[in-house]
Amino acid sequence: MNSAKKASKAVGILFILAAVSSVAGLLLYDPILNGPDYLTNGAEHANRVILGALMELILVASAVGTSITMFPYLRRYNESIALGHVCFRFLEAVIITVGVVSVLTLLTLSQSFAAAGAPETASYQASGTLLKAVHDWTFMLGPNFMLGINTMMYSYIFYKTRLVPRFISILGMTGAALVFSAALFEMFGVFPQLSVWGAILSLPVAANEMTLAVWLIVKGFNKSALASLFAKKQ
Repeated sequence: MNSAKKASKAVGILFILAAVSSVAGLLLYDPILNGPDYLTNGAEHANRVILGALMELILVASAVGTSITMFPYLRRYNESIALGHVCFRFLEAVIITVGVVSVLTLLTLSQSFAAAGAPETASYQASGTLLKAVHDWTFMLGPNFMLGINTMMYSYIFYKTRLVPRFISILGMTGAALVFSAALFEMFGVFPQLSVWGAILSLPVAANEMTLAVWLIVKGFNKSALASLFAKKQ
C-alpha cells in the first residue's frame, strides 16, 4: 500500500508537470511558429525557442513516466490494455519528439537566414513552411489523436476497477472521445488547429488530467479496489 501511495503521487505530479511543460513549450515557441517574420524572429529569440524545446522534452519524459508508473496497477485488471496504453503513450512521445526536432531544425534555418545577409527568401520560406507543417501535424497526431487513445485505455480500466472515483473515469473517457474527434475534424479540415472548437473539445481531457492528478496526489488509489486487484491470481 505504501508503494501504491508513492506511485499514485508520482503519477499525479507527472500529469501536472506534463500539462505545465506543454503549455510553456507552446508559448515559448511563439516567435518561430507564428507571424510572417518567423525566420527573422526565430534567430532573434533562439534561447527562448530552445527553452521551449526543453519544455516539450520534459513533456515527453513526463508522459512516458505516467504510463510506466501506472502499468503495474493497470495490468492487474487487463495486461493487454495496460501494455497498449504504454505503447500508445510511447508513440505519442515519439510523435511529439519529431515535432521538437522540426522546430529546432526550423531554428537552424532561421539562423542561417539571418546570417546570409541577402538570402534567397523564397527557398527559405519554402523550407520553413515544410518544417512548420511537420510541427503542426505532430501537434495534431500526438497531443490529440494518440492522447485520445491512451486516455481512453487507462480511464476504462479505472472505471472498471474503481481505483479512482467513477466520475473521474467517466470524464476521462468522455474527454478521450472528444479530443480524438477534434483530431479527426482537424485532419479533414472541418476546423483549424488552435481554434475555438478545438479548445472546447480538448477541455474535458485537460480537466480530467488535472482532476485525476490532484486526486492521486491527495487521496491516492482506492485502497479496497487496490487490495481486490492484488488479490487476483497473476
